[in-house]
Amino acid sequence: MSIYRFGAELEMAASMPRHDMRAREPVRIGVLAPLTGAAASWGMPGYEGCQIWADRVNADGGIRIGGQRRLVEIVAYDDQYDPARAILGAKQLVLDAGVKIILMLGGDTVPVIADFLTRSRMLATTLLPSDLSPDIPYLIAPCEVHPIYVVTGVDWLAENRPELRTVALCAQKDALGLPSLATYRAAFEAAGIAVVKEVLYTGAPEDPVAVADAMLGANPDILCWDTAYEPFVHALTETAYRRGFRGQILSCTCDNYPALVARTSREFMEGFIFHFPEFDDPALDRLDIGFPRPHDFYAEFNRRYPGHWSAVSWEYCAILEMWRKAVEHIQTVEPAVVLSAMRMGGGSRNVFGEARWWGRELFGVDNALVGSWPVVRITDGVARIVELRSVLAWWEKHGPLLLRHMRACGQMWDQRLTAAALDRDQPPGIRS
Repeated sequence: MSIYRFGAELEMAASMPRHDMRAREPVRIGVLAPLTGAAASWGMPGYEGCQIWADRVNADGGIRIGGQRRLVEIVAYDDQYDPARAILGAKQLVLDAGVKIILMLGGDTVPVIADFLTRSRMLATTLLPSDLSPDIPYLIAPCEVHPIYVVTGVDWLAENRPELRTVALCAQKDALGLPSLATYRAAFEAAGIAVVKEVLYTGAPEDPVAVADAMLGANPDILCWDTAYEPFVHALTETAYRRGFRGQILSCTCDNYPALVARTSREFMEGFIFHFPEFDDPALDRLDIGFPRPHDFYAEFNRRYPGHWSAVSWEYCAILEMWRKAVEHIQTVEPAVVLSAMRMGGGSRNVFGEARWWGRELFGVDNALVGSWPVVRITDGVARIVELRSVLAWWEKHGPLLLRHMRACGQMWDQRLTAAALDRDQPPGIRS
């Protein structure tokens, strides 16, 4: 076909009336995440949120692409946070299911699938921007920017409770825990809070009581659970309660916190700081957030999946909403083109407002959408946003500090620890 003929046919197609029809073939969306196992609370609720999003989109007729309205279908693969299962799942989703985007938790499962994602030119998302590198150009972090947002909680405490001067910290030695450890170290140093004890463990916690007791033995003002999995957050918190600790507790997440309130007390949980709000939070009414009808979503989620709400319940579908807008703007679902549309102009919005594509200094590539993130505090038994704080404002003041600690823990993009290195007794810069 000649160039002239091709252009003429495009003009003819553009001049023809568009018929609003529904395509027979759905647009398939992949979820590659832990749906069972220790990390399931960061996978399954995200998948369930995607189902609600898909039902909403399909109830409105689907995604509008040209003269068609195409339904969406969520296709999930349970990787159990196991790299060997992750590569099988990625190939099944791309080659067999024909998905146009893959939503992932990220972490230890990413290195084994990175080359496949790149060769497939498959748009994939992670909740851990520490997964990003220039070698995986189609991987982005458009929603959660774990762990760098944890600096906001430490910063808020330093301003609002300046009497707190010491902290005991624990973390797991994996791709979730180590970057978080480095970030908390930097945040505490920037705030002038001394780390008096660090306890590290491998994989699932061997003995949460022993870990908590080791931390309590240092008599800290603050206990920090870092980015522990939900079962360990609960076990550590309950141990601290039984041991009589009545100081400040800080954690990246606190999924299913009402169960902790019930098993300890409202008084004990008062002031617990973490980073993931309930979506019935009145503050969301006052904020210009980039998530449609958050209260309705929260109510629907809890009606359909009672007791499953977690830190990620809204995150995967928040990414899908950004993706849908890009698809309808660019009029295609082809992954590489949609990625360009999502990153167009260098700025955008995350769930909590204005943000920009950032990360070259820390991740080697500007594929993380970074803005403000909430500091959440439990008050009278209920988690509520106390403030949105800018991650980039903290970075502007303390960026070199974070880079130093990331490199000391081997977590910079150019020195990522392999799974074998994570199994060694003491990675560089880690104190037991």
